[in-house]
This record gives sequence, C-alpha cells and structure tokens, in this order.
Amino acid sequence: MSINGKVVLVTGAGQGIGRAIALRLAQDGANIALVDINDAKTPAVAQEIGKIGRKATTFSADVSQRDQVQAAVDHAEKALGGFDVIVNNAGIVDVGPIAEVTPERVARIFKVNVDGVLWGIQAAAAKFRQRKQQGKIISASSIAGHDGFEMLGIYSATKFAVRGLTQAAAKEYASDGITVNAYCPGIVGTDMWVEIDKRFAELTGAAVGATYRKYVEGIALGRAQTPDDVAATVSFLAGPDSDYVTGQALITDGGLVYR
Repeated sequence: MSINGKVVLVTGAGQGIGRAIALRLAQDGANIALVDINDAKTPAVAQEIGKIGRKATTFSADVSQRDQVQAAVDHAEKALGGFDVIVNNAGIVDVGPIAEVTPERVARIFKVNVDGVLWGIQAAAAKFRQRKQQGKIISASSIAGHDGFEMLGIYSATKFAVRGLTQAAAKEYASDGITVNAYCPGIVGTDMWVEIDKRFAELTGAAVGATYRKYVEGIALGRAQTPDDVAATVSFLAGPDSDYVTGQALITDGGLVYR
C-alpha cells in the first residue's frame, strides 16, 4: 500500500503515537510535516525520516489555536510542495472522578482534544478545496470514545465528540472527494498511560502499575498495544485501500472494546 510522494501533516508528532505514525507513513513513501507544541522533539524525528529517504519539515503549533493550525497546514504545503493528508493526533488526558471536575479542566482538555481536531478538519478541508483535489482527514479518538471509562469522564467525552465531528464532516465533505475517519487506540504503552496509571494509583490507592496491568489483562490478544500498532491502522486510513471508507472510527485495541 503506497502513498509515495504524498504530503502528510501529523500533529503531536514529537513522541509516542504521533512519532510512530510519522515514521510509518514516511516508510510508506510520504513526506511528513511534523507539528508539535514542543518543538524540541520534532527535529530528531525529522532526522529519522531523512534516514528513511523521505522529506520532513517541522512546525511548532498549539492545536487549540485555530490560526496556528491553519499556519501549520500552509507551512506543510509550502515546505513540501503539496498537501494530501492530515492526522489530527495531538491530545491530552485528564484523570479523576466526575464529582471533582472543574470548569478549568474541562476547558483545557476540550480545547486540545476537540477544538484541535475541529480546526484540523477545517484547515485541511479548506486546503484540499483550494487545491481542487481530494484528500484524507484522520483524527484520534479512542476506545474511550466508544465506552465511557470511570475516572476518565471528560476525556471520554472529548473522544466521543471526535467521533461526532468525524461523522458530520464525512457527510459534509464527501462530495469534494474528502474522506474523514478516526482511529481508536486502546491501552498503549506510552507516556500518556504512565500518567493515567500514576493518577489512578493516587486516586484509588492501587499500586503503581496495577491499573495498567488490569486493563492489559483484559485484552483478548494478550498484550498491550504499541504505537506501531496504532500507526498501522493510520497507514490503512491514509492509503488508497481505504478510499471507500469514510465517517468511521476504527477500534484498534487488540480486543477490549467490541462494536
């Protein structure tokens, strides 16, 4: 499955799942615009992409800011000579009981996880239309966008929202030849899950590592997910084999949540 020569923008590309997605799509033949709020980490990823033999450019942006997302898309087009796919991967987590949620916490996570996806959808679709071409929009939801998880109430709400945006945008942009899909990871061994496990330990008194192990033990395939597992699903959604797929939120969790 080749996306040779395509230009792909990946947000949250400096580490974890975003880094894995960027590297996988580069291996598939794409040139990558690496976008992250932390511009200290993307140059190393760009070097890795260079070693694969593909082009990469870096751009610092806060995805919660609409103008910065638009600027990132414009930069990708100018630096890499086109624009074909956006992966709205950047996201943050919030762990805690619903009873303790504050307006500040709600605003913070929704601005990144929901607004960031919305601005990415808007900017990418506008660019595809401007260029009079088809394109692909791919966003990060989660298994928590299919099932609400305890202690992850507002995080789950943001990921359900991504599914709603994905479905609506798929219908609105289908006539332009733009597909809009989401990927829904499960229990991935990244820094985010280290944070989730630590917070569960603080809130419930469980030993550090116990919450992570509990969820992993429930996975049918018997192991935690890796960033590369997620990247493989995104590779499918970015490539030509998914040209007839739109409005979907693909669960990739090894068998934990079933739909």
